[in-house]
Amino acid sequence: MAICIVVVTLITAAGCSDTTGKTVINVVPAGSLLGPMETMEAEYEALHPEIDIRSEGHGSIQCIRQVTDLHRDFDVVIVADESLIPDMMYVPREDGNGTYATSYTPLARNEMVIAYTNLSQYADEFTKENWMEILRRPDVRTGISNPMLDASGYRGLMVLLLAENYYDTEGLFDTIISRNLAQEPVVVRNGTTAKVILPEMMKTSGPGLVIRDGSVYLLSLLEAGGIDYAFEYRSVAEEHGLRYISLPPEIDLSTPVYADQYDDVSVTLGYQRFSSIGSERTGRPIVYGITVPTTATHPEEGEQFAQFVLQSMEAGYDAWPRPYSET
Repeated sequence: MAICIVVVTLITAAGCSDTTGKTVINVVPAGSLLGPMETMEAEYEALHPEIDIRSEGHGSIQCIRQVTDLHRDFDVVIVADESLIPDMMYVPREDGNGTYATSYTPLARNEMVIAYTNLSQYADEFTKENWMEILRRPDVRTGISNPMLDASGYRGLMVLLLAENYYDTEGLFDTIISRNLAQEPVVVRNGTTAKVILPEMMKTSGPGLVIRDGSVYLLSLLEAGGIDYAFEYRSVAEEHGLRYISLPPEIDLSTPVYADQYDDVSVTLGYQRFSSIGSERTGRPIVYGITVPTTATHPEEGEQFAQFVLQSMEAGYDAWPRPYSET
């Protein structure tokens, strides 16, 4: 199985291709949506031959920063954590013309799993019952995405914190995460609540932890045996044919009924840039969000494509994030 992630962006000042004359709609989706986006692009362009959809995937925080910090021209923003949109885009634009976004629509749900392959250490004995013990072994390498850039990263940390409560076990987060970082995060525990304050730089110091900018960038490492296990979204694991174990709904961030339990854990991002927009990410059920920025070059066409994305998600394709519902 070969995993290839190709991201191409060609943005012109006028928003149209010089060679085709088509209207170019630039989309920045969370990396976990790159596979579904490829399908939706092809289907939409077949229905609208005058439109050229171009996608560039990033971690969810980076998706928004393309618009708010780098001031790049994107017509649609799609993130894996809906709460990032009001937190990071309902803020004043530098040109003084309102905010970067005024609304968004919940798009889809997902769940956290632990993905692995036949090359993974102890793959034949890895189960829902013993995953914590195996991930703590000194010769096991675990991968997460960078929580400063990607929602999957801070959600992986939340899963470990929730697991300590659910299984009534100590030291899980410290063994897998803290001891493998050059600067250990501060963990404040009070009964069932836990808050992690991350250092500004997420540099690893031990062989047991590997960090990449986005969750999809862990896939090639898994395939090559560079890491043994990775915290991933279920849709990503299924899309790429990875083995994985499901986790209890009390800790996998999938189920609204457990929202109060998820809320017991939080991750504070150490990057100082986030201090003005709220650096604390609180555990909550996974919901993707989609918005058309107020800076969009083609807002009308962006809205039309956003509606198409919503309708496509509602159809419920295999190996995609599951359709959004309030329950």
